[in-house]
Amino acid sequence: MTLYDEAMQMKNELVACRRDFHAHPELAWTEFRTASHVAKALKNLGYEVLMGASCMKEDEMMGVPDKNELDRAMKRAIKEGADPDLVKKMEGGKTGVVGIMHFAKPGKTVGLRFDMDCLLVDENPTDAHRPTREGFASTHPGLMHACGHDGHTTIGLGVARLIAAHKDEMAGTVKLCFQPGEEGVMGARGMVSSGIVDDVDYFLSGHIGLGNGENNSLVCMTEGFLATSKIDAFFTGKPAHAGANPQNGRNALLAAAQASLALHTISRHSDGPSRINVGILKAGTGRNVIPDNAVIKFETRGGSTVINEFMEGEARRMVKAAADMYGVTVKMVARGSAASGNSSPDMGEEVYEVVKGLGVYSDIEKNHTVSGSEDCSYFMSRVQNHGSKAVYMLYGTEEASGHHTSEFDFNEDVLPLSVYTVTELVKHFLNK
Repeated sequence: MTLYDEAMQMKNELVACRRDFHAHPELAWTEFRTASHVAKALKNLGYEVLMGASCMKEDEMMGVPDKNELDRAMKRAIKEGADPDLVKKMEGGKTGVVGIMHFAKPGKTVGLRFDMDCLLVDENPTDAHRPTREGFASTHPGLMHACGHDGHTTIGLGVARLIAAHKDEMAGTVKLCFQPGEEGVMGARGMVSSGIVDDVDYFLSGHIGLGNGENNSLVCMTEGFLATSKIDAFFTGKPAHAGANPQNGRNALLAAAQASLALHTISRHSDGPSRINVGILKAGTGRNVIPDNAVIKFETRGGSTVINEFMEGEARRMVKAAADMYGVTVKMVARGSAASGNSSPDMGEEVYEVVKGLGVYSDIEKNHTVSGSEDCSYFMSRVQNHGSKAVYMLYGTEEASGHHTSEFDFNEDVLPLSVYTVTELVKHFLNK
């Protein structure tokens, strides 16, 4: 039986795994059930498994929920079948998991990354939506796997299984990184800062769809991920009666509004794309009260990390100036970030040649430019800065709706095909 045949025979198991993850979505830093299932599966396959502080650097974790929310998520995960001992290892939201396998023959080190978290999206409750119709829709109100991370985690476990089954054909070392918190670009920095990919020679990751919406198609490398910073700014003023003594107040709402307008006046950068957006403004308690509190949530982006650093620096300066103008204080909290990212062209060319030789794709695109941000860029740039190579692929599949929508779903034929392709690529790069 060929490797392709083995992957195709796994389809029913892969579909069942994906649907289980889909029915139990978990937000960033609360992926206790998902990570527990991943860790247990990797251990059963013979991998050395790193969890918690062994693969997460706490002071680089961004946007971690408070202890009460984490405790509720841990209890829910255990109630839904997570191993209590494994969940305990992930206290504090350290839900990253790494599976490592060393092979008998010397060779390269290949790193893989698969994201696990869901989105704050209400899933379509009608029978027009296949997960609802076929009984695997989200059981967690307000949460949904609306971006395919349930599929990514499943692909990762499928690849882990095929690699373990063929370990005698492999050389060197493989590292499978299952990452929390990609949504909001919160999770990668904490894993990367632990040094887990510092010895990696070749790094691979990918995404279901994202502009590659045809079955049996593959994009071999991508470029153009924007660097980004996500920031919440909390303004604190002084309340007062708006009619009796308004002069005693310090208006946090006006400071936040001024900051929101000022942010959109930041000069664009001549060296490449730059972005700014204020997505949320909340303030005040009543129409006759000088507002003493306000919050804005905004993001900057740049075509390079340097450009984004310029945008973030200007943004912080303007927010502080708006607070000073109205005599209020402001606290800015970083909630997420990503570096800019591009695939290594020579490795992408090699991926193209390997995939073309497999003879299983009707459409192979060598390179694709993406917009937006992906914190896998931290993995990629860390590996590349150490003189090694990284590639980010797109796994083509039909989609019921766009990513991040209530109707999102994908053709599950992509699961075994991606498992096969990634395993072949791992084998190729390990044995170089």
